Formats: sequence, C-alpha cells, structure tokens
Amino acid sequence: MAKVLVIGGAGYIGSHVVKALMKGGHEVCVYDNLSTGQEVNLFKQNRFIKADILDYEALVKAMQGQDAVIHLAAKKAVGESMENPMKYSTNNITGSLNILNAMVEAGTKYMVFSSSAAVYGMPKVEVIDESVPTEPINYYGFTKLEIEKFMQWYDRLKGIKFVALRYFNAVGYDEDGEIRGREVNPQNLLPIIMEVYEGKRDKLKIFGNDYPTRDGTCIRDYIHVSDLASAHVLALEKLMSGMASQSLNLGTEKGTSVKEMVEAVEKVKGCKIPVEYAPRRAGDPAALIASAKKARELLGWKPEFTDICRIVKTQA
Repeated sequence: MAKVLVIGGAGYIGSHVVKALMKGGHEVCVYDNLSTGQEVNLFKQNRFIKADILDYEALVKAMQGQDAVIHLAAKKAVGESMENPMKYSTNNITGSLNILNAMVEAGTKYMVFSSSAAVYGMPKVEVIDESVPTEPINYYGFTKLEIEKFMQWYDRLKGIKFVALRYFNAVGYDEDGEIRGREVNPQNLLPIIMEVYEGKRDKLKIFGNDYPTRDGTCIRDYIHVSDLASAHVLALEKLMSGMASQSLNLGTEKGTSVKEMVEAVEKVKGCKIPVEYAPRRAGDPAALIASAKKARELLGWKPEFTDICRIVKTQA
C-alpha cells in the first residue's frame, strides 16, 4: 500500500483515478482547487485539501508523508492555450515545477503525470508509438512536453522517478455510477454529442467530411476513463517496484470516426442526432490511433472498454 497525493483528484479523470487507487488498497489524499473539479466527485474515505498548485507552501505541507504524487492538474483547452499562453505557462509549467520542487523538499520520490497525445502534433504516421517525433502544434501540447522534460531532469538530478501517460481521447464515466459529477463546458466529441441529445445544443457541427478516411470524417482513438485510471495505478505500482522512468501511450489501438461515434449514440439512445458539416479545422489530422504496446508490455495493462456502444452507455 502506498500513500498517494492525487493533485486534481476531484476532476473528471482524477476522480476515476482515486477510485481505482482505493480499489487497489492505496491510501489517498486529494489536492484540488475545485476550479474544474467538483466536490460531488470526492469520496468521503479520503482526506481532501482545497488548495492550488501555485501555492508552494500548501503543496509542501500536503506532500509530507506521501510516497507518491499523481498529477492531473493541468489546464487542457487547446484553443484557449493558443489565445492565452500566459495562463497555460503559469498553471501548467510553473504549477508543475512547484509540484516537483515540493516533492524534493518533502522527500516524495514517485510521480505519475497526466500527459497527452498532443505532444505528437501532426505525426506523419496513422498509428503512433512512443518513437514518433514529439512536435506539438498547440501551446497546450507544448506545456505537456515541457513538463515531461522537467521530469527527466528531476529524475537525473534529484532521483524522482516518473511515468508520463500520454492519453489519446478520454471518454465515458464510471460504469458503476459512483462518480456523479459531469465535465463542465466539455471540449470533446462524445460529451458534445450527448449535449445535442439532451437538448443543450441544437446540432452537432462536424468539421470536415472530406478526409482520406473510410467515411470522410476524422478518426480518433477513444479510451474509456476507467481504463485510463487503471493504467495510473499500474504505473505507480511498477515505478515503486523499480521500473525506470517512462513515457507511455494509452489508447485502445482502435480508431472510431466522428460519424461512427454519432451512429453509436443514435443506436444506444434510439434517436437522431442533427448534424451540420463545416470546413475542416486547421491542425486536425485525418487519423490518430495509439500504439499501446509499450504500456501492455511494461505495465501489463489492457483496456477493458473497447466496444464503442458500451462506452456510450457509460456517458449517459
């Protein structure tokens, strides 16, 4: 059993990670400023500290006695990152350096970091493994890559061991229904389709139907949040048993197009989703699919949720 500080543990992915840690028998303390996280996502069994990652003293205090940190506290809206790089520099980069420095001061040696497939930018291959060059095309992806580089240096200089988990497209919710808080102002495809279904939006805008894909719409690798959560626990446990620091992709290795996702919602819900086609967005690759071979081999991790209709059912 490890004592784990989950920074951002009241958020969408963080709350699922907390649940998986508890299931694995670990002792969890949640650290969250509740800017996007929600109190409804907190489990009463865990200690909760309401504080910001820009508050260095609060971080050092929270870190006392902790074996490990799981860091999920980054800002993540791609468009906003391009319009307001200062916000992303301050929160993502300065906040992450605060976490690393607090770990050094408190003697906490292990970190699992929520990274992103955005570090790859627009790769020239459809199936992406960790050897693909990291060339982010937005400031959000740049900050994630810089944090990975800082962690590499802190490993060399201070002995902090890390795993950076590069997520592809996170979807779904806890199948047991224990995590009730929903994302506010979602940016991703499936929750936006669900908002159309619920009448919160009048239609879904699909950007581009002329891509060189099987139906003309973009293809992405959608990974269920509970599968992401289990990977965090495995990464932490492997790190603490001596695995070297790593950056690992997390995905299903299966692509789903925008049209196919719409059709899955229509099938599960027995409805028709109104759609409007719009021109392509700049910087949208035709297809992005993960190779998760390294995570399988090093962590023994395998995604459970591979059927898109099953994923859609958990989003409802």
